[in-house]
Amino acid sequence: MKLNILFCASEMTPFAKTGGLADVVAALPKHLAKLGHTLKVVLPRYYQIDKATLKLSLSGLSVDMGPLGPHHFAAFKKDLEGFEVYFIDYELYFGRKNLYTDENGFGYPDNDRRFIFFSKAAMELARALNFRPDILHANDWHTAAQPILLNTALRHDPFWSQTASIFTIHNLEHQGVFNPRAFEYLGIDRSHFNPFEMEALGALNLLKGAVYHADKITTVSKRYAKEIQTPEFGFGLHEHIKAHSYKLIGILNGVDYEEWNPKTDPYIAQNYDLEDLSGKRVCTTDLQKKMGLPKRSDIPLIGFVGRFARQKGIELIAQGIHEMVHLPLQFVFLGSGEKWAEKFFSDLAKKYENIAAYIGYSNPLAHQIEAGSDLFLMPSIFEPCGLNQIYSLRYGTLPIVRAVGGLDDTIENYDPQSKSGDGFKFYDATKDALVGTVRWAVDTWLHDKEGIKKMIHYAMTRRFDWDRSAKEYTKVYCDALESKI
Repeated sequence: MKLNILFCASEMTPFAKTGGLADVVAALPKHLAKLGHTLKVVLPRYYQIDKATLKLSLSGLSVDMGPLGPHHFAAFKKDLEGFEVYFIDYELYFGRKNLYTDENGFGYPDNDRRFIFFSKAAMELARALNFRPDILHANDWHTAAQPILLNTALRHDPFWSQTASIFTIHNLEHQGVFNPRAFEYLGIDRSHFNPFEMEALGALNLLKGAVYHADKITTVSKRYAKEIQTPEFGFGLHEHIKAHSYKLIGILNGVDYEEWNPKTDPYIAQNYDLEDLSGKRVCTTDLQKKMGLPKRSDIPLIGFVGRFARQKGIELIAQGIHEMVHLPLQFVFLGSGEKWAEKFFSDLAKKYENIAAYIGYSNPLAHQIEAGSDLFLMPSIFEPCGLNQIYSLRYGTLPIVRAVGGLDDTIENYDPQSKSGDGFKFYDATKDALVGTVRWAVDTWLHDKEGIKKMIHYAMTRRFDWDRSAKEYTKVYCDALESKI
C-alpha cells in the first residue's frame, strides 16, 4: 500500500539540530519514500535556516490561536531526494537564535504557543496544498497537539476524517508541560482537560494528550518501549503509558551508512574497512595530533561524543574520571551542555596530558573520534535509542555502555570464554560500575588481543539499516489505518 504521509517535527539535519531527533527526521522520510510513499515533511523555519536557499510555496495562510486570535503565516519549500520539506515561516515565534531555549539555557516562556501554533500551521498547510494524508506522523511534544486535534476538533472534518495518527516518543523526559491557560490555544472543548487525557497535576501536558489520542504510539527501541512503562524511566507518565501500551510499538532507529562509513568517510585521515584496518591506526595518530595528545599506540584511546547532560551519564564520568585517568588510556571528549560540565572537562584537559576536550560541536571531529578511538563511552542514565554506539560498531570502535534502552538492544556484551560480543556493558548507574567496566575494557584491550580482534570483526559486520525501520513503520501505518476504519 502506497501512502500519503504528513511528517511533522521540530528539527531536521542539516537545517536545525539539537539532538538525535534531527537525524531521524532526515533519514526516515527518505527511506519511506524509497518504499513508494509520498511524503511532505514540515518544520519551523528558524532563522538559522536561510530563506534564500528555499522557495516560497504559499503565503497568506492562517490558523486560529483562540484568545491570541488568528496567526497569519507563509510556507517555504525545498525539494530533497524523494520528498518535499516545507518550512512554516512566522517571525514572532521562530525568528530567534536558538530552537527551544534562550542564551541562558532556559526554555522560551512562549514555547507553548510556539509549538501549538506550529502543529496547527503544519496541518493547515496540508489542507492548503490539498494534500490529504493517510498518515499524520507527529514527533515528540513539539507536535503532540496534532493527534489531539485530529481526534477532537477535526474528528468529523471531511479533509481529516480518514487520516490516522502516529506519535513517536524520541525522549520522554521532555513532555511539553505548560500553564493550563495554554489549553485555550488548542481550541478544543474544555472537557478534554482531564486527568485521563492531558491534565497533569493541574498543568497541561501535551505529550500525555498525544499518548491518549494517537492511533498508534511508537518509540525508538524495543527496550525503551518497555522502560517507559516503569517508574524509573517513565518521568511520571509510566501508568498512563502502560494504560495505552496496547498501541505502543518499539522500532529501533537506523543509521545512515552513506554518511557513517569508514570506507568512504571524507572527514577521516585515511579510509579503511574490514579487509584492511591499517587506516584506523592512521586515524588514531591523526586524532591524537589534532587534540594535543601524546602519540601512543600501546594504550587504548576512549572517545565520547554527546551532550554534557545528566541523561548522557556525564555526572557518572565526572565522579569516576579521577580514578580512570590513572589507567593506561587516553580520553577525547566532544560535547557541550551544562556549564559546570563544560568547565570541568576543559579544566581536566589542561591538568592531565591523557585527556583532551573540545567544547562545542564539530561534525568532522565527531567522525574523526569515531574512526580514531579504540573504545567509545556511552554511560547513559537512559537512552531511548542512541546512534553513536551504532556508528562506533561500523568504525570498529568498541562501545562501553550502560545497558539501557537502545544501548542494550544494539550492543552484545563481551564473553571472554567464547570471544563473542561487540562491546562492554554495565547495569547500575553508579560510579563504581562505570569505572569497573572501563577497567575491564582497557584490560581486555591490553591483554586479550585475540578477543579484541574478533569483537572488531563482528562489530564492523553488523548493520542497523533504515530500510528495515522504514518497513516496520509502514506496517504500523497500515495497522493504524485498519484500526481507524
